[in-house]
Amino acid sequence: MNKLDIALKAADETKAILIGAGVVEQTAAFFKKSFPGKRAVIIADSSTYPIAGKLIFDNLNVNGVKQDEPFIFNAEGLFAEYGFAQQLVDLLKQTDAIPIAVGTGSLNDMTKFAAFTTGRRYMCFGTAASMDGYTAYGASITYNGVKQTFQCPAPLAWIGDTEIICAAPQKLTAAGYADLIAKLTSGADWIISDELGIEPINKDVWDIVQGCLPKALGNPKGIHDGDKEAIGNLVEGLILSGFAMQAYKTSRPASGAEHQFNTLWEMQHFNNHRISHGFQVAIGTLSIIAMYEQALKEDMSAVDIDACCKAWPTAEELKVKALDMFEGTDFPKIGAKETAVKYVTKSQLADRLALLKERWPIIAERLKKELLTFDELKERLQTVGAPTKPEDIGMTREYLRSTYIRAQYIRRRFTVLDLGLITGNLDKWLNAIFGKGGRWEM
Repeated sequence: MNKLDIALKAADETKAILIGAGVVEQTAAFFKKSFPGKRAVIIADSSTYPIAGKLIFDNLNVNGVKQDEPFIFNAEGLFAEYGFAQQLVDLLKQTDAIPIAVGTGSLNDMTKFAAFTTGRRYMCFGTAASMDGYTAYGASITYNGVKQTFQCPAPLAWIGDTEIICAAPQKLTAAGYADLIAKLTSGADWIISDELGIEPINKDVWDIVQGCLPKALGNPKGIHDGDKEAIGNLVEGLILSGFAMQAYKTSRPASGAEHQFNTLWEMQHFNNHRISHGFQVAIGTLSIIAMYEQALKEDMSAVDIDACCKAWPTAEELKVKALDMFEGTDFPKIGAKETAVKYVTKSQLADRLALLKERWPIIAERLKKELLTFDELKERLQTVGAPTKPEDIGMTREYLRSTYIRAQYIRRRFTVLDLGLITGNLDKWLNAIFGKGGRWEM
């Protein structure tokens, strides 16, 4: 079996996948096999319907699949927001049709949410290699200003026509590449968590996403230039990443501190969704690589456990700090909630730091094998056409620095940000990153 077949077997929600040139002509047959005897309804937007939705609509008609009228969002200003998703819920409550999401991240997540809410499965037709959430468990939806993951299954069937995907705007493909290369830093975060006994790595899941990266990421110039093989490899990598999340039932295999940056920016309404997920993740990944560079310079055997424990806040002190940090935002309690879950006592911290000191040579070696250097990552992102400095997405370096502090509070997942915090090195590393000669010199 190839990697996709192995991953499909490991996944328990997506049962069928079809990728290839011209497979849009097989949509009806694929739908009939996946949803025998069912009606269909196409969910698209004003950009994706002309390039793929109409072809699918005609193919279903010609081949005898009954359909409702397509539901077409206005693409301008569309993002995965609860109000938009609720429009789909209201639509599906009036029909028993199976929705076919024709598009990328936002359309897929909203259709996923609406299908689950109305008690049915759905199919997705991907139109660009722009992100890894196509086959992921859960839908990322902004609700009351806060980006949340709603628990709902991945599509029962996924189809991608590589001719349509290769013809997508180049910036979408660059965003997908950036989203996939972020698996290097998310993998590094999981390695630390694994070594410290916080969240052990699931080898089968790890292999699904990490095993595809060399091939999928290996030709950034080809991806930029529209090479079909290179983009096909990228599509496979993105789908495999989604399968890993589906199998693990959380985003841990594909999301670390770099995605916490993106999530925080979206929660703070940075650029009001004008910058793609992948492009924000590109800056997040470079930022986290910069922090890993500092961590790998550190002599962790010299960590003063007594001093770290003395400086460690009580649970109540941390709660007060977290509430103060997010006071006046749309999400005032998230910091207190998430940090409470991962909080450790001073005694537990001492044990964790002792293990870190003991295991650091092994941890450091694993991290070096997992990560690219900052310069290597920057070159790849430049080649593919993704942003490589905060100004490229309209962000000041002062704002970026504040993200390193706040992002640690919004997720219970242990990352390199937490490593800096528990060892008392976070400020030191930030001073190096943003100081004279640093990666983000101010």
